[in-house]
Amino acid sequence: MTSFPGLGPSSGFLQSTAWRAALALAVVFVMLAMTGWTAVRGTKDDANPLATARTAWKHATFLGRPLPDPNGSPASLRTFFAALTAAQKQQLAARYPLVVGNMGGAPVALRYRANRMAIDDARAVEKRRMADHRLTPVGRQEAGRLMHRFESMMSPGRQILAFDPAGGGRAAEVFGSLPAAKRVSVVVPGVDTNLSTFERTARATAAPVGMGRSLYDAERAAKPGVRTAVIAWADYTTPSGLGVEAATGNLAEAGAVRLRALVKSLPSSDTISLFCHSYGSVVCGVAARHLPANVEDIAVAGSPGMRAESLSGLGTHARVWAMRDSDDWIQDVPYLEVGGLGHGADPVDPSFGSRILSADGAVGHAGYFAPGTRSLRNFALVGVGSLDSVACATDDPHCSTGLA
Repeated sequence: MTSFPGLGPSSGFLQSTAWRAALALAVVFVMLAMTGWTAVRGTKDDANPLATARTAWKHATFLGRPLPDPNGSPASLRTFFAALTAAQKQQLAARYPLVVGNMGGAPVALRYRANRMAIDDARAVEKRRMADHRLTPVGRQEAGRLMHRFESMMSPGRQILAFDPAGGGRAAEVFGSLPAAKRVSVVVPGVDTNLSTFERTARATAAPVGMGRSLYDAERAAKPGVRTAVIAWADYTTPSGLGVEAATGNLAEAGAVRLRALVKSLPSSDTISLFCHSYGSVVCGVAARHLPANVEDIAVAGSPGMRAESLSGLGTHARVWAMRDSDDWIQDVPYLEVGGLGHGADPVDPSFGSRILSADGAVGHAGYFAPGTRSLRNFALVGVGSLDSVACATDDPHCSTGLA
């Protein structure tokens, strides 16, 4: 054992409980400072406003009756809202914007209005934090970035279907008319997705909002007569970076529960397609076995695996499509699962059994939704149901079979 004068076992210094406690506190302080949220005194902001609002909802009454379970079935919640007048619906949304805005089964337009109010409340919180000198400079800077993000999300015409400011935050946005759509596409993004990265100006299609808008535009161009809507669904907690969280399936399991809840809340007459990027394909793979019958297609791009060794292992009735650009670094990850690490076989490997699509034009891991790429057009054709027009990888004769 390496020893240092004054710090050896005989000194008793390392055995000092007080010293170890002080060291632990110092480490925690440094870690908090690095994240930018350190304060001399704790702030009074609610760490989980959605949970707080749901608790208040559960203990409240409306029109002399208890309110329904906010996590109840979409059908029961639709019945509840259908019995209310427009003024009563608006009253509930104004009183509980976070609850109504995140409630499967609530009218879509009401959710949009509720989330606009909830985002405005969150914007006000971040505006106060910008001037809160109990936070570090980095913390105040992050508050400023979030405030501007929320201002953008409140722009006219934005349709925010879900919003949760807790932690890194979650959100979902709709492009097109969801109530009128006959075909709905859901974009499921990968790691490092939160409210700060929900949208971006440079390389817009590398972020969920840009992915969703680009896919919606491509679907309209591919088949203008089809009533489509696209959901940019960043409403699950994603891994931060490429560490252990990204190499395991824990967050994918939790995300799959939320993804299944989303698709089950959509009208049963809709045909649904999932477009899953990177770690999002892990979420889709875990969710696949228990998706409703109207989820007809699951398309993955840049996948590290789908927590399965083959198509049959997914246990899904849906068609499974896969693509990967030749320059995508994800191809270098080990496609295996050992002791919970890794996500299984490569869905682009012909032995997996998925239909392999061309990704021509998609440069690197984040380029699949870029306008003008074959990858985006293929996704759009799957989304609108024009399966006989997709461009398959040249070495995959299975891709276009049995599509009639």
